[in-house]
Amino acid sequence: MASRREREQKGLSPRARRAFGCVTWVYMATLAYLAAASLLLMPFWFFGGWNVFSLLEGLAFFATLLFLPAMALGALIGLRTRRSSRSAATRAGAAVGAVAGWLGCSFVVWLEVLPEGAVAYAAFLPGAALSGALLLYALFAGERRLRARLIAASALLALVSGAAVLALDGGLLAAASVVISTLSGAAAGWVGGFGYSRAGGKEMLPPGEGG
Repeated sequence: MASRREREQKGLSPRARRAFGCVTWVYMATLAYLAAASLLLMPFWFFGGWNVFSLLEGLAFFATLLFLPAMALGALIGLRTRRSSRSAATRAGAAVGAVAGWLGCSFVVWLEVLPEGAVAYAAFLPGAALSGALLLYALFAGERRLRARLIAASALLALVSGAAVLALDGGLLAAASVVISTLSGAAAGWVGGFGYSRAGGKEMLPPGEGG
């Protein structure tokens, strides 16, 4: 009968377990995003009589659009990073999720105003692309202060780009959907950060840290 050590050697490596765990938490974060968006939209339907389901379709489209890339990114993050403290991971996750929620839903609005041509391109695409690149880089940044600065720069670019495209649309429903997407993204990011701080088990703790 194989010893425990032999069985462990035949199993998944700690990095592979962490990658699998991060992908699993992408599922959880997506569910958190959709649940938060649904709950935040209910008051608009109950008190204002808005057709919130049309707004939810846009948010669901954004979540579906990013789901597969997010799974791949989650696996890559799991392979290349170690665990961090829960408080740091959830704070960073909420910040990243909020920026992604604002940027992603602004992109959906941008698709609607795209027929306006060059103005729509200039108002959103360059800043949004740079914001997304900074956000991706922040996910892999090892130094906490650098990561915080990258997220702050990404958030500023996303805010300006999103505000510009919302000004082109000029609709209250579009503005409400982007704000709700931002809050829902923060909730999803918190959930993802919680999973980030756990995935991989004790073997993936930074050197020198105990369990």
